[in-house]
Amino acid sequence: MKNKKTIDYKKAAIELHQKLRGKISVVSKSPVTKDTLSLLYTPGVAEPCRLIAVKKELVYNYTARHNMIAIVSDGSAVLGLGNIGPEAGLPVMEGKAILFKTFGGVDAFPICLATQDTDEIVKTVKHLAPSFGGINLEDISAPRCFEVEKRLIQETDIPIFHDDQHGTAVVVLSGLINVFKMDKRKIGNVKIVINGAGAAGLAITKYLLKYGFKHIILCDRHGAIYEGRGEGLNPSKEEIVKVTNLNREIGELKDVIKGADIFLGVSVAAALTQAMVKSMAQDPIVFAMANPDPEILPPAAKNAGAKYIATGRSDFANQINNVLAFPGIFRGTLEVRARVINDEMKIAASLAISSLISDQELSPEYFIPKAYDLRIAPKVARFVAEEAIRTEVARLKKSGAQVEKEARKLIDTRHKGTKF
Repeated sequence: MKNKKTIDYKKAAIELHQKLRGKISVVSKSPVTKDTLSLLYTPGVAEPCRLIAVKKELVYNYTARHNMIAIVSDGSAVLGLGNIGPEAGLPVMEGKAILFKTFGGVDAFPICLATQDTDEIVKTVKHLAPSFGGINLEDISAPRCFEVEKRLIQETDIPIFHDDQHGTAVVVLSGLINVFKMDKRKIGNVKIVINGAGAAGLAITKYLLKYGFKHIILCDRHGAIYEGRGEGLNPSKEEIVKVTNLNREIGELKDVIKGADIFLGVSVAAALTQAMVKSMAQDPIVFAMANPDPEILPPAAKNAGAKYIATGRSDFANQINNVLAFPGIFRGTLEVRARVINDEMKIAASLAISSLISDQELSPEYFIPKAYDLRIAPKVARFVAEEAIRTEVARLKKSGAQVEKEARKLIDTRHKGTKF
């Protein structure tokens, strides 16, 4: 059997980006002719302007705002590349826009800001808000990202979502929900160790606690975080220690991982060894999500006794990929014009993702849907919209079935004939 052709991804990516000179473009929804030009622009365009001037909410009826979000970044925490600046971060934001459109039917526009000042970012996004139905914050370093999101939620009237935090947390919870359909342990009894106390680690912790998990230890570069440690704590960590590491375990990862049922890694490559996995409880659950190289490779984790394994990579089973979450979350949010994306809506997204794998299909090798499963966004949109209505943050009322149907139509139209 011949070996598959090896692709030089670095070279191929550069060639494709140079050929395309940008991955997105603006396309008119209407043909521009002698007759339509006077309607699309002057003098006809004055009529919707007059109506919107009297009643601002009509902007959602007469413009693209109803389905348009901004992807806002300052380029300070891009992928695994770090603080590379707004220009270097733009290819990632363009790629994100493609994913929103491809999997959620959501129009998205990348906006990379030439400032890393929290006040300036908040001020700029507030000024941009009238053009968009929502804001997806992306690749803004911690702890600034927490304040940026918090202030924008308070100071704008459109949904704000920091995907690096919440998208990851949503997918992690969906995977754990399915693992515990197969496992006899109770979520309130298991011990969880999370390595990495940045945006994703803190968000995962908060969602797991809200869902019902109780015993969580967070680790950073200084080791286990506990109340009174002092070293390396910031306001976000000082807040989370009040509800985590209740037994005040002290030491490095290798110390506190002993007897743990679950390891969740949002840190760095090779942080978890086989010896550490062997020191965990029976049939340990290992989600090693560092990219591009995980805290431990799945074969090594399995050989050390791990039973349920996930990574952030597409070349292994059970990929923790944010694309499972954010397109559907925004699709559902925009469908009912929700004012915010609250915790209940995010947990609903986790339940939607987990529901796509039947009990008969579930196995240690398949408990998270594939990223290219086109059922995901419509199902997530339905659950999110229903929860937005239930929690009274939706401005529009639609049935969940209607939301799912409309989302499926948008995505199916976009992907007619597409093969993944």
